[in-house]
Formats: sequence, structure tokens, C-alpha cells
Amino acid sequence: MTAPKKVAAPKAASKTAATAKKAGASKRRGWTNDDVKELKALAKQKLPTAKIAKALKRTEGATRQKAYSLGVSLDSRR
Repeated sequence: MTAPKKVAAPKAASKTAATAKKAGASKRRGWTNDDVKELKALAKQKLPTAKIAKALKRTEGATRQKAYSLGVSLDSRR
């Protein structure tokens, strides 16, 4: 008599696929030239960072980070 063969359990779906299905999960969007132009224009108007972020449909953190990388000042606009 031969021993019964072991069958490997099916692999679980990757964590990335599982998290992408969750409600509210978002995908990173790149900054277009139009986004950058609008960021610079709104910063020049000295709008608060929260309003700039809302206009661009981005988080405050992403907006601040992009402004910093471009050398655009958002100082004292909390």
C-alpha cells in the first residue's frame, strides 16, 4: 500500500489585491503639469494649504510635499 499523496493548500490572494478591494482604498496619482500650475497659482494667492489641497483633490501632506519639492512656499498657511 502506498501512502496517500498530500495536496498543497491553495495560496491566499496577495495582500495588495485584498487591500485594493477595501472601500476607500485609493491609488496614487501622479502630478500633471496642470496640477503643478494650479498649485503654484493658488500658492501665489496665499490660500491656506487645506483649501489648496481641496481644490487639487489631494491630501494636505501630498500638497505640502509637492510644494516643497518645487520650492513653492506654503509657509504660515495652516
